[in-house]
Amino acid sequence: MSEQPIPVVMTIAGSDPTGGAGVLADAESILSMGCHPVSVITAITVQNTSDVLEFMPVSAELILKQARAVLDDMPVKGIKIGMLGSLEAVAAVHTLLQEYPRIPVVLDPILKAGGGGALSSEAITQALLEQLVPLATVLTPNSLEARALAPEGDSLDACALALLQRGCQFVLITGTHEETLKVHNVLYSGQARLRTFTWDRLKPSYHGSGCTLSASIAALLAQDTDPIAALHEAQDFTWQALQSGYCPGKGQHLPNRLFWSLDDEGDDK
Repeated sequence: MSEQPIPVVMTIAGSDPTGGAGVLADAESILSMGCHPVSVITAITVQNTSDVLEFMPVSAELILKQARAVLDDMPVKGIKIGMLGSLEAVAAVHTLLQEYPRIPVVLDPILKAGGGGALSSEAITQALLEQLVPLATVLTPNSLEARALAPEGDSLDACALALLQRGCQFVLITGTHEETLKVHNVLYSGQARLRTFTWDRLKPSYHGSGCTLSASIAALLAQDTDPIAALHEAQDFTWQALQSGYCPGKGQHLPNRLFWSLDDEGDDK
């Protein structure tokens, strides 16, 4: 029996029957970072690797019951929040986070599916800003989400600063949607740009990259990793998962979050 308990990380997100995104993707990332995943389902989705076709939000009451059943039983050390899908879900998660203010929170503000289908509304986006962004340790919008969350900003830097003013501690804006030769992810904190992380741009379109990044950040924070180090390590893990990705369906590629478990080429020869 291990002397050190395995840190427990909770994902609060929607289901994805493809396993590319949502709680299944989060669980793979959390396990890969050496933590134990637990989940709270916020919405049941009908989707494939091309797009979300339909979804049904889970009631706020059931969201809270799922979360409290685990939190009353297990020492959760990190929380990742993904798709919520309703105003009631936002309010429920807000209530939950206020009850557990010491747990680090990574908020992935999912507004659209990878295929473009809407997973949020203007009202839900506003509720995220008012109720959850102020309680987040790390906010991980892509550049499109950052502009949608802070439309008053005339640049991504301005958007990030506006989001920091809402109360979150760190904002990491990912640059995969920008028309740049390489991908530039920019980290902000304390009303300042702290660091730019640059990654080789990969050709395919991926389903679940944001889930991979945010869940792995939450798992690293759960192990008391320094936030800057956690943000860098999680990006490296995500990039390697994408580089090792594959296309099992007719749509987007899926990250291979278990790339680390594969034998080195030639080991069996």
